[in-house]
Amino acid sequence: MPETDPAGELDPDELGSIVGARVRERRRARGLTMVQLADLAGLSQPFLSQVERGRARPSMGSLHRIARALGTTTPALLTGAGQGAPGLVSLVRAGAGTTVAHDGGTTRTLVEGTPALLPLEFRVAHRDFPDYFEHPAAEFLYVVSGRIEVDLAAEGVHQLGPADTLYYAGDVPHRFRLLGRSPATVLVVQAAAPEVGPPG
Repeated sequence: MPETDPAGELDPDELGSIVGARVRERRRARGLTMVQLADLAGLSQPFLSQVERGRARPSMGSLHRIARALGTTTPALLTGAGQGAPGLVSLVRAGAGTTVAHDGGTTRTLVEGTPALLPLEFRVAHRDFPDYFEHPAAEFLYVVSGRIEVDLAAEGVHQLGPADTLYYAGDVPHRFRLLGRSPATVLVVQAAAPEVGPPG
């Protein structure tokens, strides 16, 4: 298992290598060339090459575009970055798990290996809405602390506070932002996206 610092964050270079290897593994499993994946994700092939080699760390937005092009989800790529084979039990202690810092706050994986459910802890710090997310898997939100606003496009906008929950299908466009002064903590659980074969 990779060494982590006391805050549970992997060394950035190590995290980049692990995520890059996961992207490469899924790309090859789908029978895609790097050029094809770059085209599907709307990214440059040189940048994607750097990502796969662990020499560039994609933003959460770029990682989402890569995941969508691979027929999977961002949490699946991040959870897959954890070391450990699929198993019956996964114990992740407080402060452990893979933590990724990004413009919107931090995201921490709460299960190692490749589980059937992909739970993540989001620390939400951004006050502006990012671009919409869509993916193959349904998603469930539970607000642990703070307040957020969730925009589900045609399905409406919802303000959530502590102990509020929200469920939506993955193909419902969705995004959320912070309300209030202090960062919010949100538990996000996705159903694992089905593994897909080469595009037909």
